[in-house]
Parts: sequence; structure tokens; C-alpha cells
Amino acid sequence: MLRVLILGGTGDAAKLAAVVESIPGIEAIISLAGRTREPSTPAGEVRVGGFGGVEGLTNYLRQMKIDVLVDATHPFANQISWHGANAATTVGIPRLMLVRPAWEKLEDDTWLEVGNITDAAAILENQAKRVFLTIGRQEIASFADLEGIWFLMRMIDPPISDTIIPDGLVLCDRGPFSLENEREILTKHQIDTIVSKNSGGNATYAKIIAARELGIKVVMVNRPLIPPGEQVADVESAVTWLIERL
Repeated sequence: MLRVLILGGTGDAAKLAAVVESIPGIEAIISLAGRTREPSTPAGEVRVGGFGGVEGLTNYLRQMKIDVLVDATHPFANQISWHGANAATTVGIPRLMLVRPAWEKLEDDTWLEVGNITDAAAILENQAKRVFLTIGRQEIASFADLEGIWFLMRMIDPPISDTIIPDGLVLCDRGPFSLENEREILTKHQIDTIVSKNSGGNATYAKIIAARELGIKVVMVNRPLIPPGEQVADVESAVTWLIERL
């Protein structure tokens, strides 16, 4: 039996777990960070919560006799990706990263590309009045000191009670989002700027299309550096990779 640990939290991770569940000879555990209050429950055995850094993850891999590690985390969850790389190397097991392709800027897009959330907040000053903030709840405090800007902040769960948030409206919702929905939001709230992480995938890409159509600029946060290693871009390729190791 090939024992696989899937570092999850994405739709791709859930799809991979569902496919692997039906493959004889593979036993998978999917790990979720536990940051979302009511996460979509993937197929198979699920583990929720952190590992306690590289040492904790290394110990877990050994205790559970994991044969293969698949990193299918969010492109911006780079800390767990680095922990996974270090732990897999220490234990001496194969590791695969399932990394969905980043969005690419098209000719009609107006993107202001930045390297991190701090730079995204800085670039808004004197350039925006009504902003659609679509970065989740973890880093919204970075925008709290900006004056003269109204924010529509979309996230799955509401901010933690003691979080300082910008002036505006919190919208709790979970993707995927339709193009019609995104057009309506941008128009209704008179949005002139979107702040987005370059997450890739289809679930939240409609806002980028809507911005393109409406001539709205997008402050696009580029992805952080991920560890080197073998990568695939889709679930099907990840399944093939796992089967080859049976």
C-alpha cells in the first residue's frame, strides 16, 4: 500500500483526494490547515490543523509511515510548501508539487503588479477610491491605515474579532464566482480598483475578466517563491505521477 500525504486546502487537492480514493493500492491522508470554519470536506481520511513546523511535519511523516508527499496547497501558502520540502528531504521520500498555472496578463488588462501585500497597500494611495479587496481575511489589516479609500472585502469567513480592518463592507462568500456576479458587484459598488493575489485557476478568474471588460485596474500580487522540486499543473498529471510509484 502506497501511503500518501496530500497537503491540501485547494479545490485541486480535494479533486486529487477524490480520485486517489478509488485507486487500489493507494491510501491517502489529506491535511487541511483549519483556517476556514466550515471547509469543504474532501474524500478519504482528513487531518485538520498545523504540524508544528518542519520538525513536527517530519515526525508526522515518520509516525504515519508516509511514502509520498504531495503539496497541493494554495500558491500563496509558501511556508507549508517549504516545510514540506524540508521534511520530505529529511525523511527521504518523494515529493510532488501540484501548482496550478498563474493567470497571465492579456492585452486589455490593466495590471499593477506588486511583490507582496505591503506593496499592494502602498500602491493604492492616491490611485484608488473604491477598492474590491479579494485577498482573504488573513492580511486585510495591512490596508487599515489607508485614508480616503472605501473597501469591499470578500472572504470566506468574517475577520477575527480583534482584527483591525479598513473602512468599508465585509462580504462573506465562497467561490467559484460567475462572470455575471462579478460584473454586478463591480458596478453596484462603483469599484475602481481590484486587489487580488495571482492564485490562478478558474474559481475566481471571473473578476479579472469583469475588470478587463469594465476597464478597471487590478493590483496583482505576484506569487511568492516556492521550493524547487518536481511539479505538475493539473490533477490528472498528479494521479499519473502517483500511479507510477505503485
